[in-house]
Amino acid sequence: MSAKTPLTGLVAATHTPFHADGSLNLSVVEKQASQLLIDGVSYAFIGGTTGESSSLTLVERRLLCAQWMEVVKGSALKVIVHVGANCLADAAALASQAEDLGAAAISALSPSYFKPRNVAALVESMAEIASAAPDLPFYYYEIPTMTGLSVAPSEFLAQAASRIPNLAGIKFTSSNLMEYQLCTAVNEGAFDIPFGFDEMLLAALAFGAKGAVGSTYNFAAPIYLRIMAAFERGDFAAARREQLRTVRFIQRLASVGYMGAAKAVMAMRGVEVGPPRLPNTALSAAEIDSLRVDLESMGFFDWIKPDASA
Repeated sequence: MSAKTPLTGLVAATHTPFHADGSLNLSVVEKQASQLLIDGVSYAFIGGTTGESSSLTLVERRLLCAQWMEVVKGSALKVIVHVGANCLADAAALASQAEDLGAAAISALSPSYFKPRNVAALVESMAEIASAAPDLPFYYYEIPTMTGLSVAPSEFLAQAASRIPNLAGIKFTSSNLMEYQLCTAVNEGAFDIPFGFDEMLLAALAFGAKGAVGSTYNFAAPIYLRIMAAFERGDFAAARREQLRTVRFIQRLASVGYMGAAKAVMAMRGVEVGPPRLPNTALSAAEIDSLRVDLESMGFFDWIKPDASA
């Protein structure tokens, strides 16, 4: 893909699989990729927030990227590699590797310990990363709930347009829909702004989103595909009904710690991605049992069937 080719459909922000002892379990990647294709997902976004990138060493992130790129060879699944890090040199090294291995695109969140103090500093930080993979589309990763950054992403786009030649757009993981609209309007809509809040996808579609990046697409993609299909045919009652389902199951996952709960749901779907790493925590056996009962009660396992009706 080129910097001018927008992401469309669902992009699953994948989990990094671990053994019970917390070490990488890269043998699971093949099953993760296979399940995404079965569920109708076109892209995997690896090593991001869902992938617990800040809890991985640089060596582990390189191994994860290499494994994904090996697994998807010859398949329809494309890989976007998140390369952001507090150390810009590490981020640039990951970007270079992603380009060498044939990734479809790269993305990077801002350094968040020492934060860029203004738009110009953010632009220069992202330019350093993007320039390490000049032939790949680059997406700035806006996720203020995690980075604590208050720089307006629309201002970033406006200033970065002439500084970062391979800038494709923004992975927009924010509930600020006013700012989302401003981003889509920069340079008369020149940039791709895939949306990153699963439980608000319908709102983003109304504002022109064509692609979405999310963690629940790993195990609940059919629901979101129905939301998009209902929106396209103008059936907003069905789209709202499906979206409310996602709000309900995400609320339940978050009630016991989202990362551990999401990984537990992956196991319920037959893809054993293991526990999260500290500081995220795994669910106890009792919590998993209770979660399964509640998900069954609300109809979740029927909702995620590809042929489920709205």
